[in-house]
Amino acid sequence: MIASVRGEVLEVALDHVVIEAAGVGYRLNATPATLAGLTRGEQIRLYTAMIVREDSMTLFGFADTEARELFGLLQTVSGVGPRLAMAVLAVLEPEALRKALAESNVAALTRVPGIGKRGAERMVVELRDKVNQVAVPTGAPGARTPSTPVREQVAEALIGLGFPAKQAEQAVDTVLADQPAATTSVALRAALGLLGKNR
Repeated sequence: MIASVRGEVLEVALDHVVIEAAGVGYRLNATPATLAGLTRGEQIRLYTAMIVREDSMTLFGFADTEARELFGLLQTVSGVGPRLAMAVLAVLEPEALRKALAESNVAALTRVPGIGKRGAERMVVELRDKVNQVAVPTGAPGARTPSTPVREQVAEALIGLGFPAKQAEQAVDTVLADQPAATTSVALRAALGLLGKNR
């Protein structure tokens, strides 16, 4: 299972992006909002979901883990496959989707092409309680933390040590907010200290 892809953006199209990681170009289907934030030549990490079918293997890319979790959750509703789940996330940002489900807002859900009134009602019934179990990323909604080499290296080192990706990235962000000029080793020590306190 491919959980994320980090590398250089080779191509940005209307419905997908190609990212080169370790010499391999990965084609990731993504929403317009995710694609709008990408630029050719930049280094980026996208969280991914891999859907394997008899005749295809498709990667879907997301800017954060919340969108990826919601993508998986949407597919637990009968009649909702990967394409329809992506359509929902293209029309409704994660926060708007949570709100629509929590408030049983069928009208908002039927704005998605391919979802009728009955389908929207089924989504509300099946997901209203489950949607609150999906973690919301910290920080301002829609804010992207710039990926610096120090941030990437320290986060990867922490993940390698067994810390969950989200927890590792939050610790690094906290350290770099206090010490923007920290070297990799200084940031790693500080992040470990921070994570040690929280354990």
